[in-house]
Amino acid sequence: MGRMRFPLGTKVKAWFGLDAFYLPMPTNLNHKAIREYRILPRNGCFYLELIYKTEDVQADVDPSKVLMIDHGMNNWLTCVSNVGTSFIVDGLHLKSINQGYNKRVAFLMSGKANGYWSKRLEQLTENRNRTMRDAVNKAARKVINHCLANNLGTVIFGWNTGMKNAINLGSKTNQNFVQIPTGRLKNRIAQLCEKYGIKFVETEESYTSKASFVDLDVLPKFCEKLSWVATKR
Repeated sequence: MGRMRFPLGTKVKAWFGLDAFYLPMPTNLNHKAIREYRILPRNGCFYLELIYKTEDVQADVDPSKVLMIDHGMNNWLTCVSNVGTSFIVDGLHLKSINQGYNKRVAFLMSGKANGYWSKRLEQLTENRNRTMRDAVNKAARKVINHCLANNLGTVIFGWNTGMKNAINLGSKTNQNFVQIPTGRLKNRIAQLCEKYGIKFVETEESYTSKASFVDLDVLPKFCEKLSWVATKR
Protein backbone atom coordinates (compact mmCIF):
# COMPACT_ATOMS: atom_id res chain seq x y z
CA MET A 1 0.00 0.00 0.00
CA GLY A 2 1.35 3.45 -0.88
CA ARG A 3 3.91 2.00 -3.29
CA MET A 4 4.25 1.93 -7.09
CA ARG A 5 5.04 -1.37 -8.79
CA PHE A 6 7.32 -1.46 -11.86
CA PRO A 7 7.34 -4.85 -13.67
CA LEU A 8 10.69 -6.04 -15.05
CA GLY A 9 9.58 -8.71 -17.51
CA THR A 10 10.04 -12.46 -17.79
CA LYS A 11 13.73 -12.41 -18.78
CA VAL A 12 14.80 -10.40 -15.74
CA LYS A 13 12.75 -12.72 -13.56
CA ALA A 14 14.44 -15.77 -15.11
CA TRP A 15 17.94 -14.31 -14.68
CA PHE A 16 17.67 -12.58 -11.31
CA GLY A 17 14.51 -13.98 -9.71
CA LEU A 18 12.86 -10.52 -9.65
CA ASP A 19 9.62 -9.77 -11.43
CA ALA A 20 9.23 -6.16 -10.24
CA PHE A 21 10.59 -3.41 -8.02
CA TYR A 22 8.69 -0.96 -5.84
CA LEU A 23 9.02 2.74 -5.07
CA PRO A 24 7.09 4.83 -2.54
CA MET A 25 4.18 6.82 -3.92
CA PRO A 26 4.58 10.62 -3.54
CA THR A 27 2.22 11.81 -0.81
CA ASN A 28 1.17 14.94 -2.75
CA LEU A 29 -0.14 13.00 -5.78
CA ASN A 30 -3.21 10.89 -6.40
CA HIS A 31 -2.15 7.68 -8.15
CA LYS A 32 -5.22 7.93 -10.41
CA ALA A 33 -3.90 11.23 -11.84
CA ILE A 34 -0.64 9.69 -13.10
CA ARG A 35 -0.62 9.18 -16.88
CA GLU A 36 2.97 8.14 -17.54
CA TYR A 37 6.27 7.52 -15.79
CA ARG A 38 9.81 7.78 -17.10
CA ILE A 39 12.98 6.36 -15.58
CA LEU A 40 15.94 8.46 -16.73
CA PRO A 41 19.63 7.66 -16.20
CA ARG A 42 21.47 10.92 -15.55
CA ASN A 43 24.89 11.68 -14.05
CA GLY A 44 25.34 8.35 -12.33
CA CYS A 45 21.79 8.08 -10.93
CA PHE A 46 18.32 7.04 -12.02
CA TYR A 47 15.50 9.57 -11.80
CA LEU A 48 11.78 8.87 -11.86
CA GLU A 49 9.59 11.38 -13.67
CA LEU A 50 5.84 11.18 -13.15
CA ILE A 51 3.54 12.70 -15.79
CA TYR A 52 0.19 13.59 -14.25
CA LYS A 53 -2.92 15.56 -15.10
CA THR A 54 -3.69 18.86 -13.37
CA GLU A 55 -6.85 20.92 -13.41
CA ASP A 56 -6.87 24.23 -15.28
CA VAL A 57 -7.78 27.34 -13.30
CA GLN A 58 -9.74 30.14 -14.95
CA ALA A 59 -8.25 33.19 -13.30
CA ASP A 60 -9.96 36.59 -13.14
CA VAL A 61 -7.80 38.37 -15.73
CA ASP A 62 -8.37 40.91 -18.51
CA PRO A 63 -6.87 40.03 -21.96
CA SER A 64 -6.51 43.75 -22.75
CA LYS A 65 -4.05 44.11 -19.85
CA VAL A 66 -0.70 42.96 -21.19
CA LEU A 67 2.69 42.08 -19.72
CA MET A 68 5.63 42.45 -22.12
CA ILE A 69 8.79 40.42 -21.43
CA ASP A 70 12.27 41.08 -22.79
CA HIS A 71 14.98 38.59 -21.85
CA GLY A 72 18.70 39.19 -21.42
CA MET A 73 21.63 38.13 -19.26
CA ASN A 74 22.27 40.57 -16.41
CA ASN A 75 18.53 41.21 -16.34
CA TRP A 76 17.19 37.75 -17.13
CA LEU A 77 13.65 39.07 -17.60
CA THR A 78 12.60 42.69 -17.89
CA CYS A 79 8.82 42.88 -17.56
CA VAL A 80 6.63 45.92 -18.19
CA SER A 81 2.83 46.05 -18.41
CA ASN A 82 0.44 48.49 -20.06
CA VAL A 83 -1.15 49.24 -16.68
CA GLY A 84 1.94 50.79 -15.14
CA THR A 85 3.52 47.80 -13.36
CA SER A 86 7.04 46.48 -13.91
CA PHE A 87 9.69 44.23 -12.39
CA ILE A 88 13.03 42.63 -13.25
CA VAL A 89 14.21 39.05 -12.66
CA ASP A 90 17.93 39.22 -11.91
CA GLY A 91 20.29 37.13 -14.06
CA LEU A 92 23.62 37.97 -12.41
CA HIS A 93 23.31 35.17 -9.86
CA LEU A 94 22.77 32.56 -12.59
CA LYS A 95 25.70 33.98 -14.57
CA SER A 96 27.92 33.63 -11.50
CA ILE A 97 26.84 30.02 -10.90
CA ASN A 98 27.38 29.16 -14.55
CA GLN A 99 30.83 30.77 -14.66
CA GLY A 100 31.88 28.98 -11.47
CA TYR A 101 30.70 25.66 -12.92
CA ASN A 102 32.60 26.19 -16.18
CA LYS A 103 35.81 27.14 -14.37
CA ARG A 104 35.61 24.11 -12.08
CA VAL A 105 34.93 21.76 -15.01
CA ALA A 106 37.83 23.24 -16.97
CA PHE A 107 40.14 22.73 -13.97
CA LEU A 108 39.09 19.11 -13.43
CA MET A 109 39.46 18.28 -17.13
CA SER A 110 42.79 20.06 -17.56
CA GLY A 111 45.40 17.69 -19.00
CA LYS A 112 42.89 14.86 -19.38
CA ALA A 113 42.11 13.00 -22.59
CA ASN A 114 39.13 13.94 -24.73
CA GLY A 115 35.94 12.40 -23.38
CA TYR A 116 37.23 12.26 -19.79
CA TRP A 117 34.46 12.17 -17.19
CA SER A 118 34.29 11.39 -13.49
CA LYS A 119 31.91 11.14 -10.56
CA ARG A 120 32.99 14.58 -9.39
CA LEU A 121 32.07 16.05 -12.78
CA GLU A 122 28.75 14.20 -12.66
CA GLN A 123 28.00 15.69 -9.24
CA LEU A 124 28.95 19.22 -10.34
CA THR A 125 26.81 18.95 -13.46
CA GLU A 126 23.80 17.60 -11.59
CA ASN A 127 24.00 20.35 -8.95
CA ARG A 128 24.28 23.01 -11.63
CA ASN A 129 21.34 21.58 -13.60
CA ARG A 130 19.16 21.41 -10.49
CA THR A 131 19.96 25.05 -9.70
CA MET A 132 18.97 26.07 -13.23
CA ARG A 133 15.70 24.09 -13.04
CA ASP A 134 14.87 25.71 -9.72
CA ALA A 135 15.58 29.17 -11.16
CA VAL A 136 13.34 28.50 -14.17
CA ASN A 137 10.41 27.41 -11.98
CA LYS A 138 10.76 30.34 -9.56
CA ALA A 139 11.11 32.95 -12.32
CA ALA A 140 8.08 31.58 -14.19
CA ARG A 141 6.02 31.54 -11.01
CA LYS A 142 6.99 35.16 -10.31
CA VAL A 143 5.71 36.17 -13.76
CA ILE A 144 2.40 34.35 -13.30
CA ASN A 145 1.88 35.66 -9.76
CA HIS A 146 2.41 39.20 -11.04
CA CYS A 147 -0.19 38.64 -13.77
CA LEU A 148 -2.72 37.23 -11.31
CA ALA A 149 -2.16 40.03 -8.80
CA ASN A 150 -2.67 42.73 -11.45
CA ASN A 151 -5.36 41.00 -13.60
CA LEU A 152 -3.03 40.80 -16.60
CA GLY A 153 -4.59 38.48 -19.17
CA THR A 154 -1.92 38.49 -21.89
CA VAL A 155 1.82 37.80 -21.79
CA ILE A 156 4.00 38.76 -24.77
CA PHE A 157 7.47 37.18 -24.88
CA GLY A 158 10.08 38.45 -27.33
CA TRP A 159 11.90 35.50 -28.91
CA ASN A 160 13.84 34.65 -32.08
CA THR A 161 13.79 30.98 -33.11
CA GLY A 162 17.31 29.55 -33.36
CA MET A 163 18.82 32.70 -31.91
CA LYS A 164 21.50 30.78 -29.99
CA ASN A 165 22.67 28.58 -32.86
CA ALA A 166 24.94 31.02 -34.65
CA ILE A 167 25.31 33.85 -32.17
CA ASN A 168 28.68 35.63 -32.00
CA LEU A 169 28.97 37.88 -28.97
CA GLY A 170 32.48 36.85 -27.95
CA SER A 171 33.49 33.61 -26.26
CA LYS A 172 32.64 34.61 -22.68
CA THR A 173 29.31 36.23 -23.52
CA ASN A 174 28.42 33.36 -25.86
CA GLN A 175 29.05 30.85 -23.08
CA ASN A 176 26.74 32.64 -20.64
CA PHE A 177 24.06 33.36 -23.22
CA VAL A 178 23.89 29.83 -24.60
CA GLN A 179 24.03 27.99 -21.26
CA ILE A 180 21.37 30.02 -19.45
CA PRO A 181 18.09 28.10 -19.99
CA THR A 182 15.92 30.97 -21.24
CA GLY A 183 14.15 28.71 -23.73
CA ARG A 184 13.03 26.43 -20.91
CA LEU A 185 11.87 29.47 -18.95
CA LYS A 186 9.79 30.68 -21.91
CA ASN A 187 8.17 27.25 -22.24
CA ARG A 188 7.44 27.09 -18.52
CA ILE A 189 5.78 30.51 -18.57
CA ALA A 190 3.68 29.35 -21.54
CA GLN A 191 2.61 26.22 -19.61
CA LEU A 192 1.53 28.22 -16.57
CA CYS A 193 -0.29 30.75 -18.76
CA GLU A 194 -2.31 27.92 -20.29
CA LYS A 195 -3.14 26.58 -16.84
CA TYR A 196 -4.49 29.93 -15.60
CA GLY A 197 -6.26 31.00 -18.78
CA ILE A 198 -3.72 33.71 -19.66
CA LYS A 199 -3.00 34.28 -23.34
CA PHE A 200 0.69 33.70 -24.23
CA VAL A 201 2.11 35.35 -27.35
CA GLU A 202 5.61 34.65 -28.67
CA THR A 203 6.72 37.48 -30.94
CA GLU A 204 9.62 38.21 -33.26
CA GLU A 205 12.12 40.71 -31.84
CA SER A 206 14.95 40.81 -34.36
CA TYR A 207 14.55 44.49 -35.28
CA THR A 208 13.00 45.95 -32.12
CA SER A 209 16.13 47.97 -31.28
CA LYS A 210 16.15 49.61 -34.74
CA ALA A 211 12.48 50.09 -35.52
CA SER A 212 10.51 53.21 -34.60
CA PHE A 213 7.14 52.70 -32.98
CA VAL A 214 6.32 56.40 -33.47
CA ASP A 215 6.85 56.08 -37.26
CA LEU A 216 4.81 52.86 -37.41
CA ASP A 217 7.73 50.75 -38.68
CA VAL A 218 6.82 47.19 -39.59
CA LEU A 219 8.83 44.46 -37.86
CA PRO A 220 9.85 41.81 -40.43
CA LYS A 221 11.10 38.41 -39.38
CA PHE A 222 14.85 37.88 -39.39
CA CYS A 223 16.26 36.89 -42.82
CA GLU A 224 12.84 37.18 -44.49
CA LYS A 225 13.34 40.76 -45.63
CA LEU A 226 17.03 41.61 -45.79
CA SER A 227 16.40 44.91 -47.61
CA TRP A 228 14.33 46.33 -44.73
CA VAL A 229 15.56 49.68 -43.42
CA ALA A 230 14.30 51.40 -40.31
CA THR A 231 12.92 54.94 -40.49
CA LYS A 232 15.60 57.54 -39.73
CA ARG A 233 14.67 60.49 -37.58
